[in-house]
Amino acid sequence: MSAADTVAIANSWQRGNSVLAYSKEVMDHYDNPRNVGKLDKNDPDVGTGLVGAPACGDVMQLGIKVEDGLIVDAKFKTFGCGSAIASSSLLTEWVKGKTLDEAGEITNVQIKEALSLPPVKIHCSVLAEDAIKEAIRDYRNKTND
Repeated sequence: MSAADTVAIANSWQRGNSVLAYSKEVMDHYDNPRNVGKLDKNDPDVGTGLVGAPACGDVMQLGIKVEDGLIVDAKFKTFGCGSAIASSSLLTEWVKGKTLDEAGEITNVQIKEALSLPPVKIHCSVLAEDAIKEAIRDYRNKTND
């Protein structure tokens, strides 16, 4: 991560003698999260994924609304660190306009790279990947697709 991609120490946390700085992409999604909220899970056009990471306590809920085979809306609620919130926010932007198959191909590696997540925060991108896969599975189970 370059110096231009780091933020002030005030927006970082210390762990031992090292400092973990969030990237400007993480800080942007953390400070200005996109698509926060929730979709009606009883709507037949909505798939919902709820996933968590027991080791750190992060929990992510992702809802997708599908019309004519495309994801037309996505909302999230995340209880977790800045990297978890940023991963959720970025994912909701990426899935809109995609087919279920295209959205299901999004990987945690793509999210990790887009947000410049450090190794100790990769689990946040894994949660986002798990959430979209679970939301797609839920939608397909509802619609027998």
